[in-house]
Amino acid sequence: MRLVEIYDTTLRDGTQREGISLSVEDKVKIVRKLDQLGIQFIEGGWPGSNPKDAEFFVRARSLPLANAIITSFGSTRKANARADKDQNLRALVDSRTKVATLVGKCWTLHVTEVLKTVLDENLRMIEDSVRFLRSQGIRVIFDAEHFFDGFKADSDYARRAVAVAGEAGAECIALCDTNGGALPAEVGSIVDAVRAVGDWPLGIHTHNDCELAVANSLAAVEHGAIQVQGTINGYGERCGNANLCSIIPSLKLKMGVDCVPDEQLSSLTEVSRYISEISNLTPDSHQPYVGASAFAHKAGLHVDAMMKSSLSYQHIDPLLVGNRSRVLLSELSGKGSIIYKARERGLDVANLSEQSRGILDTIKALESRGFQFDGAEASFELLVRRSQPGYRRPFDLVDFLVLVEKRRRPSTTGNGDGLLSEATVKVRVNGDVMHTAAEGNGPVNALDLALRKSLLEFYPSLSAVRLVDYKVRALDETEGTGAQVRVVIESSDGEHQWRTVGSSENIIEASWIALADSLEYWLLKRAEEGALE
Repeated sequence: MRLVEIYDTTLRDGTQREGISLSVEDKVKIVRKLDQLGIQFIEGGWPGSNPKDAEFFVRARSLPLANAIITSFGSTRKANARADKDQNLRALVDSRTKVATLVGKCWTLHVTEVLKTVLDENLRMIEDSVRFLRSQGIRVIFDAEHFFDGFKADSDYARRAVAVAGEAGAECIALCDTNGGALPAEVGSIVDAVRAVGDWPLGIHTHNDCELAVANSLAAVEHGAIQVQGTINGYGERCGNANLCSIIPSLKLKMGVDCVPDEQLSSLTEVSRYISEISNLTPDSHQPYVGASAFAHKAGLHVDAMMKSSLSYQHIDPLLVGNRSRVLLSELSGKGSIIYKARERGLDVANLSEQSRGILDTIKALESRGFQFDGAEASFELLVRRSQPGYRRPFDLVDFLVLVEKRRRPSTTGNGDGLLSEATVKVRVNGDVMHTAAEGNGPVNALDLALRKSLLEFYPSLSAVRLVDYKVRALDETEGTGAQVRVVIESSDGEHQWRTVGSSENIIEASWIALADSLEYWLLKRAEEGALE
């Protein structure tokens, strides 16, 4: 297989994304994860720009890396100055990396209007800077900044800038679409034009301002580029950089180009989500290859086909990138979706085909009333189980009453806001009715506490269950406070987590439905394990 190097710049370009700020320890953790993935180059940052990056390069010297080389990043010397006296270049040397990436101007507009120098001096800046770093024993990758815009403005000058860097000793010339405005056909033809006038190894560095960073990177590889620069999850300034989570599997699985070890490709989804977590960002569920929805199927026709052949509606086996197929339930589902999902949750589906039509009709009716089972699979499992002959609920809800009162006198419980929230609940367990009440921090909390209080008389181990997330969404904003609402509850017993859903025009009733499902689901699971108390 043809080999293409992967150059990761998550720690520099990625951190330029709005909302990302990585500590030194964060950077070290990401380096270890990228090294495990098999990335060849990891750009650590700009050592001359801030103390944090300077500290990182000190830490990086002692990292035992198996696959990756840490690179530093900096710019060419200043105009009309000596390279050996340039503070930025000296910082690159002091970082003690084996490889330095040097960015230089290739667009006449930037030379004259941004650097405020003349074209020939910019070429000397490139040459002197590369030669100086090479004289210090440092390998150099030259980032030809704004190359595609520069080529379209003055192709001769852009090519001269590349030639100067190559002749001075740069081992790879990365052509940069810095503004992210190039099209794949342009990238391919310009890469061909550069290859025609020199034999320097070329790389590609693209941005996503036209949603084409991945396509442009792959086009460059098709036309001979041997290195691709990008970031995990496409993090970067403005619209982001080329997304390595899409580029790596596209190279290996679609183009037959080797870039990371085969055995490591299956860790790609885990790497993507790990770095999202470190960056304190929610993973993009709709991201290709690694997103939670990348192989999720909702339409009944699709699920029916998937049950017959997993290739019918998937362009690759998701296990190749460490992801998995999922079936979603909605009014678009068919009977096959019910059976598939039930089997996925370990339910006995031997006789389910007879009930699947009724279950599907129930789901459609409930979704028309605001329920959604995509993110509430515990409620779906209960719906299936309740459809089976002989199913007995661990408890039945008789009724409840919730009272919220604004007290005229200060609360005797120390609650300084003067509000009282109290709920009373009746439940039936094995014919016995328990009637209890509880005060809480708001009506939903009071309802939750009262329900648990009544059930603990029968199921003491229920005390392990805790609500860990509670989300409310108004389904028709035009109705204001009278809108139908959906409540999704996430619960945990310290080992497992599950989600349940309720919907109503009354937020208390929606919460009641989701709360009851949450506790019923846990009791059911404990009973099956023989651990119910």
